[in-house]
Amino acid sequence: MASDSSFPCSMQLHIPFPTPRLASTALKALQVDPELSPLVQRTLSVVSSPPSSTTTTTTTSASDSESPQTQAQTQTQTGEDAQVLRVEYRATTNRMLRVAVNSFMEGLKLVLEVMEQLDVDVLAAEGQKSSIQSA
Repeated sequence: MASDSSFPCSMQLHIPFPTPRLASTALKALQVDPELSPLVQRTLSVVSSPPSSTTTTTTTSASDSESPQTQAQTQTQTGEDAQVLRVEYRATTNRMLRVAVNSFMEGLKLVLEVMEQLDVDVLAAEGQKSSIQSA
């Protein structure tokens, strides 16, 4: 996301998935819930790999008096190796950023739990993992 003085607080998350299909499924499941506050912007995308620095960054600066607009963008990188969910948040205040990211993390947790219980790829990987451990 480009720097915008009306949304000075930002955070970028990179969540790796075992397969591109699971990353795409998570993206589709999470993008249906728009940000409820016009004070927060979120961009979701699936990429092949996180940037060279895998740390989460948060920046703050003085804000403008411009009125913020709600923005929820979704981008998907083409290719079979896109298996990292990239989430970018921008907000007018640190508090709004924290509330939005906490809500997103709760939704992500639910998606991951459903994948763990119901997804064929995850179940197959768990089966291989348990057979390796029992050997």
